Amino acid sequence: MTRPLILFGAFDRHNFGDLLFPHVCAALLPARQLMVAALVARDMRACGGYPTQAFPALAARLQGQPADLLHAGGELLTCTAHEAAVMLLPEHDACAVLAAPGGPRLKPPGSDALLSYLAAPEMLPGARMLYNAVGGVEFDYLDTQARAEAGHQLRSAHWLGVREHITQTALARCGIQASLLPDSVSVVAELFGARIAQHAARGEPAAVTAIFPHGYLALQFSADFGDDATLDALAGQLERIAGQHRLGLVPFRAGAAPWHDALAPYERLAARLRAPAHVFTSLDIWDICALLAGSRGYCGTGLHGRIVAMAYGLPRLNFARGAGGGKQRAYAAAWDADCPGVVDIDAIEPALRVALALPRARLQEHARRLAARYRIGFAAAAAMLAQ
Repeated sequence: MTRPLILFGAFDRHNFGDLLFPHVCAALLPARQLMVAALVARDMRACGGYPTQAFPALAARLQGQPADLLHAGGELLTCTAHEAAVMLLPEHDACAVLAAPGGPRLKPPGSDALLSYLAAPEMLPGARMLYNAVGGVEFDYLDTQARAEAGHQLRSAHWLGVREHITQTALARCGIQASLLPDSVSVVAELFGARIAQHAARGEPAAVTAIFPHGYLALQFSADFGDDATLDALAGQLERIAGQHRLGLVPFRAGAAPWHDALAPYERLAARLRAPAHVFTSLDIWDICALLAGSRGYCGTGLHGRIVAMAYGLPRLNFARGAGGGKQRAYAAAWDADCPGVVDIDAIEPALRVALALPRARLQEHARRLAARYRIGFAAAAAMLAQ
């Protein structure tokens, strides 16, 4: 088709799931010529992503042309402008902004919106707006103005898919109907198995396999879990699991943007461990997929570590503090009820034992069902985009 298709999302910063989304959409829509847009123009190919165009400038160039716009996925419905801006800054600048009185007050370039990743229909008059398995578990906690802005954007949607029940229910209370489908990364093993296997055979993923011939646990947590008490609690539980199952421990970063993961807490954890460990440094998303695919399981705070482990039929577990981990809890409740979901830090060890004991055949069958469910759900969007 000559009608341009814009993929829009947070593809301009290092976050594992966000960088995978446009690859999935491109693979499922091979007949469409894609424009990959984010808040700013950045080339993310060095870590396996796409080069992005700045959406405000792209929308201005396309004024008057018929177009399609697909919000490619992620927790887009509640990402505020100041959160997006901080995550796009260099680390030093982000820390300074976060430390300023009253917190961050930045907005992304060219944006006056309260919610940065919802494209306003007015920016592309006549465009068909679609939303691919997006999330918004904190939708009810948005202030009145932001919720009204979101409602305006979403009521204009030509197709709206969300990835868990909490978001679906919150939107329904506002009179907005949304289909339920798994996150698009559920099909990563099916679509990109050969590419991931190539990465597994070389570089750091291959080195990890050689270091830990009996297997390893892929481990990830955001930088705010790097205090001494938390690291002590993690080290004790993880080294007992590692000893019982003859596993190495491999911490990796699922996101290097501000507010995400950092190497320093992993290095401090490794120094505490009596179990063998290797701090994985590659930020290439296909290396990370290969690390997860070759592991005996995943334990961490991030959602897409869990989803890639699910796609490969592997044990998985999320942990959080208190009532945290809302999107992880919601996703596990919607699509992963047979596997431990989100636990407190002190409960990691027993939950990992349960996860690691689950039959692999059962986990693999679940992965196949979930990938098929996503494809069925996305077929409605694909059919619309083919017209």
